[in-house]
Parts: sequence; structure tokens; C-alpha cells
Amino acid sequence: MSQAEADLSGLTNPPENERCIKGSQANPADTPPVAIVAPPSPPESTTPHALPHVECMVRTRLPTTVGTCHVYLYRNDRDDKEHLAIVFGDRQTAWSRSLERPRAGESEMDRIVRGAAVGEGSHLQGSMQQAPLVRLHSECFTGETLGSVRCDCGEQLLEAMRAMHRQGHGIIVYLRQEGRGIGLLEKLKAYNLQDLGHDTVAANLMLSHPADARNYDVAVAILHDLGSASCRLLTNNPDKIEQLERGGSIRVVERVPMIPERWQQADTGDRARYTPNEMDSYLLTKVERMRHLLDLPRSVSEALSAASSPAPSTRHCL
Repeated sequence: MSQAEADLSGLTNPPENERCIKGSQANPADTPPVAIVAPPSPPESTTPHALPHVECMVRTRLPTTVGTCHVYLYRNDRDDKEHLAIVFGDRQTAWSRSLERPRAGESEMDRIVRGAAVGEGSHLQGSMQQAPLVRLHSECFTGETLGSVRCDCGEQLLEAMRAMHRQGHGIIVYLRQEGRGIGLLEKLKAYNLQDLGHDTVAANLMLSHPADARNYDVAVAILHDLGSASCRLLTNNPDKIEQLERGGSIRVVERVPMIPERWQQADTGDRARYTPNEMDSYLLTKVERMRHLLDLPRSVSEALSAASSPAPSTRHCL
């Protein structure tokens, strides 16, 4: 076999420890752990101000099917992306220091256009008596716009909005970190590798990317600008908690779990009828290989185990 043929074989025929689930992803529960390349940690700083500088450029009211929120658009000095804060509640929930700061030569109409307060309102500051509900959410075109079931990103965004609307306050920091930080192009390449039987972690590593390349320094800076020193964090991902609390930046007083709708309903009906899909495989990979804090329902575990049993005639491998 030539070297080129060997390279191709390695892509089209996943190793035995990455078995296909009837044309879907491999079942990580049956796989020995594969070394995960963690994203490089930022260098330790001797000062408490190693965060990027952020500035809120505009704030606007946005009525949605869930409820009314306010969208804050930020620029920063670390990347050229426009990150967002989606805020439910009034100025007691969040108050952007950088937005309200007077700018040289601006008129009252200039302030109105960018959503800053005018007159007496320009001196108001938020003073939340409790830690707000916060979600750090990374952009996902396929899940949020196209309704992809390869991931649960769209569902998580909607769930966070609903939870904050019910409580009357909350902040979603929406970060432009498509594909866990590798971008849409590389993410779509990873999908092709997943169709060959590799899970989401293995696919990233095969493309020479970390399993998770995201960084939350911009999110911390945005929360600081909005006056949040502590939060109740909507997440299953311990890495988000660790990054927020690194250096005492943000205190996470409570982790609020996010349980997928499918898994909430899994044990309420006939277990034998539960049919696993690609989202289940993706979620299981996050639990088994990325430390996500999520309990696997028994019915889902049984269905995934049955679906991953060797069945040569149904394998979607080349």
C-alpha cells in the first residue's frame, strides 16, 4: 500500500475504537479515551488587568417570540469580531459603562442613535441585588439558523432566552466562536469526517485543531462592563466556569444545568421506542470526552448501546 493510500484509509476507515452508529457518529462510551488537545492557555499575567478592552457601540430594544430583550454590540482590541450581549430585564440587570460614557463632540441625538441614556437617565447605574442568570453562548449557524440536529446549540440558546424571560432578568453573552472556535469552514470539514464515523472530538483533532478552541476573556470583559461581578451560570461545561473564575474575574455562585429536551422526555414514555439520533451521539461525546456535567438517561444509554452494536450491512463507512 502506498503512503497516499494509507493516508486515505485512515480517513475513510475509522479505527475499531470509533465504531459507526448506523451511519452516524461513533459511540464514545465504547471507545478508550483519546488524548484531547486543550486550547493553549493564555500566559500568566502579573497584573489583574490582562483582559481585552471592550467597548459597547450600540444598544437597542428587540422584541422576540420569547419576550423583549436589549441587544448590546461590542468591539474589542483582541479580535475583529462583533460580540453581543443579549439582556433581559431593565438597567438594574445590566448597565454598560462604556456605552454610557460621554464621547467627545457627540450630540443628544448621537446618544439616542447609539442607545445611550440622555438627560438625567445618563447618570443611572445598575445595582442588581442578586447574581444574574448568565449564559456564555458561541455562535452556531447550522444549529441556530438551519435547525441542525448534529448539535444542541439552537435549543440551548432558546432555552436560555426562555429561562431569563421567566425570571425577568439575565444576560446571554453571544460570542462569535463558530465551531467551538475553529470557524464555519473547518467545522463543515469536521462534519464530513463525522459522516465517516469519527466523533466531534476526533474530527477536530484530525484537522489539527483543539477539541475546543474557545476562549472566554472577551465574555469576562463584557460582563465587567455590564457591572456583573458574579453570576448564576447556565451551562453543563466546567471549562466555562473555570475560565470565568480564573484570576477571580467573575464569581460563579451557582451552576444551572441545561438538560436537552429529548433527554428530559426520554424516560417518560416507552423506552423501547426511543430512537437515538446524531444529537444523542454528540451529547454523549461531550459527556464522555469533554467533561460535560450531564446525566445520561437509562433509556438513551440503552438505545445508543443497541444502535452501536456491530451491523456490517448498515455501517456508513467507505
